[in-house]
Parts: sequence; C-alpha cells; structure tokens
Amino acid sequence: MKRFFVAAMTLLVLYSSVSMASDAAVIRFGVDASYPPLEFKDPEGKPTGFDIDLGSEICRRLNARCEFVDMSFDGLIPALLSRKFDGVLSSLSVTEQRKKEITFSDKLFSLPSRLVARRSSGITPTEQGLKGKTVGVEQGTIQETFARTYWQPAGAHIQAYQSQDQVYADLTAGRLDASFQDEVQANAAFLTTPQGKDFAFAGPVLRDTKVLGDGATAVGLRKDDVELRDKINRALHDMHADGTFQRIEKKYFYFDVYSD
Repeated sequence: MKRFFVAAMTLLVLYSSVSMASDAAVIRFGVDASYPPLEFKDPEGKPTGFDIDLGSEICRRLNARCEFVDMSFDGLIPALLSRKFDGVLSSLSVTEQRKKEITFSDKLFSLPSRLVARRSSGITPTEQGLKGKTVGVEQGTIQETFARTYWQPAGAHIQAYQSQDQVYADLTAGRLDASFQDEVQANAAFLTTPQGKDFAFAGPVLRDTKVLGDGATAVGLRKDDVELRDKINRALHDMHADGTFQRIEKKYFYFDVYSD
C-alpha cells in the first residue's frame, strides 16, 4: 500500500511538472486581426500577417508555442492588464501615454500616420482644412486620439469605428470625407486595391511626439513582465542579426518598414 502511495505521488509530481512546463511554453498575444497586411485572417479564419509571422518566430526562438487572441483594438491594453494574454502584438505604437500603463519591447517597425481622402477633394490634414469635414478612425488608436485632440476642437467631426475595414467602407460610400490611419496599412490594404483607386494620401506624414509618438511600434507588455520583455528583445536582436526579420518583411512589403 505504501509503495502504491509513493508511486502515485511520484506520478502526480511528474504530471504537475509536465503541466507547468507546458503552461510556461505558451505565449499568448492579443491582436486585432482586421488590419492587413499587419494582422488579418486567412480564408480559414486564422490570424496571419506581418505581426503574426514576427510573433511566431519570436515564440520559436523562445521554444514556446504562440497563441493569438483576436479582439477589437481598443480592448487590447485593458485585456493585457487583466492578464487575458501575455502581450499585445498588433501594430501598437509606442507613446508616452501608453508608457504610463504598460512597458514595451524593443522596436518592431515604424508606422507613420497619414490622412486619406478622394483625389479631387482638396482636403489637407490641418485644422482649417478639416473644419466641417468628417474623419474616420479606428477606435482606441493614436490616430483617434490625435484627431480628437487637434481637429475636433477646430470643427471636424470624428467618427470612430471598431475596425479599419469599416472606416474604408464608409469612406468609399461617401459617408466620410477622409480617414486617418497608419501610412503603411493604408497603402497596402486600401490605396493599392480596386476599392481605393479614387483615393490618395492627403498631405504629408503627420508628426507629433506627444500623441503619435515617434512612429515606432513594439510588443506591449505588463510592467512586471521584465523577464519576458528581455527574452523578446533578445529574439528580435537575433532576428535582425541573422536576416530573418528582413526575410519576413519581404513577404509583405517592397520597402523597409523598420527604418524611420
């Protein structure tokens, strides 16, 4: 009986160790899979895109299995802080406001912000140029914050949507005068498609370190997850050193998205 008890306890300890190891070998990333080519769903409904490939490679180098949790962008940071996943990997721009809540990995890539409007509109990304105009943004983004901070007080109407696809749908239908989003995403997912043939960038890249940051995106992490942040940073460093980052980049872009 004693031998049976000892054997049973040994198996229990072994099972618990395997279970804990299995749990430790999973990294869960929150994403908004409605932002091609950075994050979107393939025909089978699985998250894919540039961010997803980067995350999968990071996990591989950390001997971990990636899980991607899809949800609306504005809910990603609250869900991270509620420990529903380990990090936000969703083209998350590094800003001083966000640094008050979370920490960031090293830079993933750069995403400058630009306005899009019909070619013949004459709209400019200024307070006067957008007075009385309706501008679409994805809710929870730095572009929404910028638009509400500078353009809304000057008379622009700011309409927030749950996904960027909804913004473009209303823009092409004439319910919006302009949309404000990442330059890279707008070019790859809208302007170079049949849907966006009558539209173009309106004005230059907008710079504002207070709200928009410096254009850098990174993995968002809880401030107490220092060990995970350091592991991700080492993986990113190695990916640049051995050319893996550049190979992934070329799958989605014909230009360098890492440099400013």
